[in-house]
Amino acid sequence: MSPASKPKRKVPHLFVLEALDSLSPEVRPMFSGFAVYVGNRLLLMLRDSLKTPQDNGVWLVLAEGIDPADAGLRRELPSLRLIETLGGKIGHWLLIPSDGDDFEGVALRACDLILRGDRRLGRVPKSRR
Repeated sequence: MSPASKPKRKVPHLFVLEALDSLSPEVRPMFSGFAVYVGNRLLLMLRDSLKTPQDNGVWLVLAEGIDPADAGLRRELPSLRLIETLGGKIGHWLLIPSDGDDFEGVALRACDLILRGDRRLGRVPKSRR
């Protein structure tokens, strides 16, 4: 490898992609993680960054009009929280932290919601409309 080339980043939390496999998810590099799309809908981002590890895990994208404080969503995904790196500027992204209790279990519950077509999760970005 030449000194100028960077090692290729690996997609973290592959169990999420395995859980969503029946939907044929598309994975694309995004910011400091990997965006997961199904069709034109951006559903989540998988992240494991050394720079800001407090926000590592699964970033969920809420559908338009869904309140980030939605009690039902918080009940189903108890570790869900705001993303510190975003400084409260983008409220429709929420985090299931990888250092949280039962990270895999909560992330798999989010996958189950997606598989059941839960309309609270995912949105079509403006760039894909």
